[in-house]
Amino acid sequence: MGGVSSSGAIPKEGEHQPDMALSKAKTIVSSNPVVVFSKTYCGYCTKVKQLFLQLGASYNIVELDIESDGDEIQTALATWTGQRTVPNVFIGGDHIGGCDAVLAMHKQGKLVPRLNEVGAIAKSSAEV
Repeated sequence: MGGVSSSGAIPKEGEHQPDMALSKAKTIVSSNPVVVFSKTYCGYCTKVKQLFLQLGASYNIVELDIESDGDEIQTALATWTGQRTVPNVFIGGDHIGGCDAVLAMHKQGKLVPRLNEVGAIAKSSAEV
């Protein structure tokens, strides 16, 4: 009696990570005009990164499959934004969404002005 049960009474290493991961994600987002949470092998992520490069936009990329706490960050993003999938894009601290949302925003003519607004793209290279 009084022993530790196998139900996880002793916290496993990294169990406190969700709060730290959420804090890290929020710090990254608040410190950068454009952030793409991505995975190196994700085709949808590649599409978004290629679009930003084509537009001449500067952005911060967090490759979740390379980050040591990438799984925790992805879980924290799901809690924060309701989106677990990548890419998970933020512009000016606002959650934009994934690849489809970014491409739709671009098709509607709203992406470049938003990137200009946050200083991520030079106005002269906005014509694409």
